[in-house]
Amino acid sequence: MSLLFDVAWFDSKLAACGLGRAALADAAGLHHSDLQALFANARAPSASEVSAFAEVLDADLVEVSLKCGIAAREPAHATNACARIESIEARLDAMDAWLAEFEELTRRRA
Repeated sequence: MSLLFDVAWFDSKLAACGLGRAALADAAGLHHSDLQALFANARAPSASEVSAFAEVLDADLVEVSLKCGIAAREPAHATNACARIESIEARLDAMDAWLAEFEELTRRRA
């Protein structure tokens, strides 16, 4: 899995399809500034956005999700163990929600 959003891979796939970045934004229902935030690794894509990207690029959904990278997380500001554990649990809950959304999209496509 890429640590960061693999901009070169996405640009290469778009070029091979004769498309620009606007095609990704349109397919995912994103404003161009939201797409730029993804490309800059400022936020993680939703499962529906990854699915839309895969359709536009005619690429495997798993490959696209791997090329989307791991979004940078906020630095730990918690000074005590309880607060750090709560922060970790919140991130895990967010990951669980993302995976559930991804699994639901996969079931609908099947």
